[in-house]
Amino acid sequence: MVERRIELDRRYMRKNKMRKLKAKLATATGPDREKILYKIHRLSPWWTEASLTNTPQAASTAPKAAPSEPKKKAPPPRPKKEKA
Repeated sequence: MVERRIELDRRYMRKNKMRKLKAKLATATGPDREKILYKIHRLSPWWTEASLTNTPQAASTAPKAAPSEPKKKAPPPRPKKEKA
């Protein structure tokens, strides 16, 4: 179990670092941009800038379509039977 915990911790740190680097990459220009891209590729060699547009952050800024159906409400709770 200890090994799994270590693996998970590494994974969470890597994800967090990637999130930070991607945020910096969005505003960086010139040599800073190249340095950030180098760091990203060190963490994830198969990452491409095209995948940057598919992130959840980019999707959340897109305009949302109107829902086609109204959401259904949950049914009211059943009354509990009292013991006699």
